[in-house]
Amino acid sequence: MTQSENEPIVLAVIIGSTRHGRFADVVGDWFAGIATARADLTVDVIDLAETPLPGNMPRPAPPEVQAFAARISAADAFVVITPEYNHSYPGPLKVAIDTVKDGWAAKPVGFVGYGGMSGGLRAIEHLRAVFAELHATTVRDTVSFHGAWLRFDDEGRPRDADQCGAAATKLLDQVVWWGRALRDARAVRPYAS
Repeated sequence: MTQSENEPIVLAVIIGSTRHGRFADVVGDWFAGIATARADLTVDVIDLAETPLPGNMPRPAPPEVQAFAARISAADAFVVITPEYNHSYPGPLKVAIDTVKDGWAAKPVGFVGYGGMSGGLRAIEHLRAVFAELHATTVRDTVSFHGAWLRFDDEGRPRDADQCGAAATKLLDQVVWWGRALRDARAVRPYAS
């Protein structure tokens, strides 16, 4: 057992919607609650609605961009909470991803999608290609909420809590496995992207 096995994985949960009246915080709060209950994770919730990033990237990077980049670099793994807007993911999420180039490399990324009929799955498929370009590793399993607005009760809990909790646990188990494996690999041999 490596020392890494005893250290929690630093997981950044990124809430990817910034729209007024969004549903992202309901899904994000539920998922972050499950993640923070685990002893093998330390969770940093990054809500893009509270993380102002400029659409054009001035040089040098302003303090808010530097702070965001530091949080991404400090994470061992990521879970992106994304809605599906027009068959893809939100523009502010793309800005956030593109803001930090090397902070994603050789780290796992999981996805929680929500939306109408597709449950955010088309947005997730687009994000897989983007993260591959940044040398990140996306995990296979996802959590998807089809017709999300009807799937949660007034307290922000999924109506089928056991099934949703099992899907979240499976996703997090994969993220932790890859997070440990890649953290150990980066410690032995730094990744060159």
